[in-house]
Amino acid sequence: MFGFLRRWSVPTVDVVEFAPLHRAGCVVVDVRQPHEYARGHVPGAKSVPLTELSRRAGELAGRGPIHVICASGHRSKVGARLLAGHGVEAVSVRGGTSAWRRAHLPLVSGRQPGRR
Repeated sequence: MFGFLRRWSVPTVDVVEFAPLHRAGCVVVDVRQPHEYARGHVPGAKSVPLTELSRRAGELAGRGPIHVICASGHRSKVGARLLAGHGVEAVSVRGGTSAWRRAHLPLVSGRQPGRR
């Protein structure tokens, strides 16, 4: 389905590398479905479901590296490649919110980005 995206290589970070970037205020986009996001997400993460990401890439352009996160890392890699295809600098967070939770890092629930 997304085979054409393989041409864009994107960097990845694990949650150990991502945590200090998050604390420093990096831009985080969660590409999971709204109900997944509402159950628990990285504080401050903006919800942009993967199915809407291409259409909304312009909202993210010029905001520095966008750290893309999902549940486990697969959709975030697809999302980061999709953004790269639109000229947006993007980084995929390996392991996603599952790894974030396993590292005992804070999650917030609800439909809003929440506090850092």
